[in-house]
Amino acid sequence: MSQLLFTAFSNRHDAVALAHAVGEQLRGDGVSSTLYLLDSSDAPALDATTLVVSLGGDGTFLKSARLAHTVGARVIAVNLGQLGFLLNVASNDVVENVKWALTSDSVSERLALQITLSDVDLEEFALNEVVVERASAGHMVRVKTFVNDEEYLTYSADGVMVATPTGSTGYNFSAGGPVVDASLALMILTPIAPHFTIDRSIVVPVDNVIRLLVDDKPAALVADGRTIGALEPGQYVEVRQSPSPVHLVATQRFDLATRLRRSLREGHA
Repeated sequence: MSQLLFTAFSNRHDAVALAHAVGEQLRGDGVSSTLYLLDSSDAPALDATTLVVSLGGDGTFLKSARLAHTVGARVIAVNLGQLGFLLNVASNDVVENVKWALTSDSVSERLALQITLSDVDLEEFALNEVVVERASAGHMVRVKTFVNDEEYLTYSADGVMVATPTGSTGYNFSAGGPVVDASLALMILTPIAPHFTIDRSIVVPVDNVIRLLVDDKPAALVADGRTIGALEPGQYVEVRQSPSPVHLVATQRFDLATRLRRSLREGHA
């Protein structure tokens, strides 16, 4: 049987309490579980047989997905937040969905990104997006973009991102990029507040390699909201499809249309 690992941040008392309550209920059915706090410095014990249950909002899920991806484990996304574009399990459905997942191999494979930085031994992962952004407020960054070594556009902007279909409803959407069905195999190149240039996204096939070259001022490199490095003028980051996807448990239909309507009408998902 799969190992069961709940993940949450320690300051989310509702998530910690839910993990204990669900764990106790499942223990009565012979299922053991552990709780891993995502802000802990200790490494969690998990392998490919682990079922990771993320308890929180999108940020909790992104960090949990990163953990699961390192070993090819499956992850369930439980929504305890307000936005929850990535989350398809309600807090009152956790027990039912965990029991189902423990006896099912149903998985939705989500495209992830592999990130490499020039002249630096750095290889990182992102499920939503990678962003080259200005290093300090009040300044723009100039970024040259390339697809498979062919030069595309140069942007003077707050930043430039490469997003996945899963991440299309996040920062990409806020920056004016398209919402893309998560089953599609593509990458989205979207400028962030560009100055005097085209502000439309460019969509490319997933087998392409996108390069973002910093042309003038230093920039920050951010993946799924985490700062993972810095780039000096002349340095670049390459973004390509990760060799392995994120394995999201397909607990139910992801009703993107309803969430989009609610988001646009009410300001939340």
